[in-house]
Amino acid sequence: MLTTPTIQQIPVQSNDVYAFRIRSEILADDIKAMAETMNAVFDTKSSVSMLLIFDPYEGVEAGAGLDLQTLTSQFRSIVNVDKYAVVNAPSIAATMINVMDKIIPIDARTFTAAEEAEAWAFVGTRPIVSTPKNHGEASVI
Repeated sequence: MLTTPTIQQIPVQSNDVYAFRIRSEILADDIKAMAETMNAVFDTKSSVSMLLIFDPYEGVEAGAGLDLQTLTSQFRSIVNVDKYAVVNAPSIAATMINVMDKIIPIDARTFTAAEEAEAWAFVGTRPIVSTPKNHGEASVI
């Protein structure tokens, strides 16, 4: 599971959905780590869905997405991602996602923070959380 200072991968029920919670400002090392994670997924799976939850989003470090690993991941996602959901996307990103949905072969949608449950339904899974009363066993919320 990917965990960086600003990006945490969320455990999910499905093996074909990758969900991430993004907090604060995305740093170059964090976005590179996420790209490495997804490139490894794309090496083994031809089709996955992704969910990004911005909670809260404070921007991205200048030049953070310009390394080869990140650019490779972005291009590979065009053929390897089936559904792409973003919760609480910054307005410029939401506009870009909604426009790109019409021209790339990815079913991409944006959701408000209040619509997070709908975003989970859209990608076809739910998060798994550990609760102390289950003595460490995972449960679904």
